[in-house]
Amino acid sequence: METKKVINNSMKIVLPLLLGGAILYWMYRDFDFSSIEDVLFNQMDWTWMILSFPFGILAMVFRGLRWRQALEPVGEHPRKSVCINSIYLSYAVSLIIPRIGEFARCGVLKRHERTDFAKALGTVVTERAVDMLLMLLFTVVTILTQIPVFMTFFSRTGTRIDDIVGQFSTTGWIVTIICAIAAIALIYFVLRQLSFYNRIKQTVHNIWLGITSLKGVRNIPLFLFYSVGIWVCYFLHFYLTFFCFGFTSGLGVTCALVCFIVGTIAVIVPTPNGAGPWHFSVKTMLALYGVAANNALYFVLVVHTVQTLLIIVMGIYAWIVLGFTKRTKPSELLN
Repeated sequence: METKKVINNSMKIVLPLLLGGAILYWMYRDFDFSSIEDVLFNQMDWTWMILSFPFGILAMVFRGLRWRQALEPVGEHPRKSVCINSIYLSYAVSLIIPRIGEFARCGVLKRHERTDFAKALGTVVTERAVDMLLMLLFTVVTILTQIPVFMTFFSRTGTRIDDIVGQFSTTGWIVTIICAIAAIALIYFVLRQLSFYNRIKQTVHNIWLGITSLKGVRNIPLFLFYSVGIWVCYFLHFYLTFFCFGFTSGLGVTCALVCFIVGTIAVIVPTPNGAGPWHFSVKTMLALYGVAANNALYFVLVVHTVQTLLIIVMGIYAWIVLGFTKRTKPSELLN
């Protein structure tokens, strides 16, 4: 059992690295890495890169503050500093195992604030749902204004949504839905027979409380401000890097928005910080806007690397700060 657990945990680390590494190798297999030094020290304006850093950090701060708001309706009141530092740390640990950061930040609150893990995880689900709605809105607006560019992107990458959906007949959809319902029903009845069903039921209940916490948020306008602010900051964190290079500085905000949307969607693929899929998607979009292939490769390599280093630095900072942060005592929870 222990061996199986070790193998499973190892695969969670190795497979994302292999996937991201394979894509990066394919993209940069003929790339002249010796030219990077000249780009970094002679062709690049680092002022704009440095100016982009506060927005990347502010996005994480907003996320921490918004999370604290979502926790209040379920009876949890962690300190703002702990919430924010847990976000810094979650982004950093996700570089090792993609998506593990969501659990890590809940663990930080449980360790330092005695926050119920399941409730915290439920509010994370709520946050992600809000983020998905916002990203869907931004994506729809962007696609509607840039349909020709996206059609060219799908054509060049060989991606056709209608081909994917067309593989399912009406009967196929019906069978799939029936199988899904049957699987859910089977899991439900199996769980009812297990001795720890009540414990699982309580955990699921706490997660559900976290998911429905949004309706109990006291200051909805502030919650929405944080939600929109997160994505505005993410975009500015990315957009300002366009001015670091002469070949992207004149492309405009629309191009940056398209690249940002496509890159954000690519990050869904579970690789460390989207390494590989993000490079490929953003590089492809830049090429569609007339950027030379080699220059596009410079851009995605430098920007992604520097922004990943920022995440690592903030993660180390949070780890150090949390190490010196006193944990909340049970008696303090009652006050």
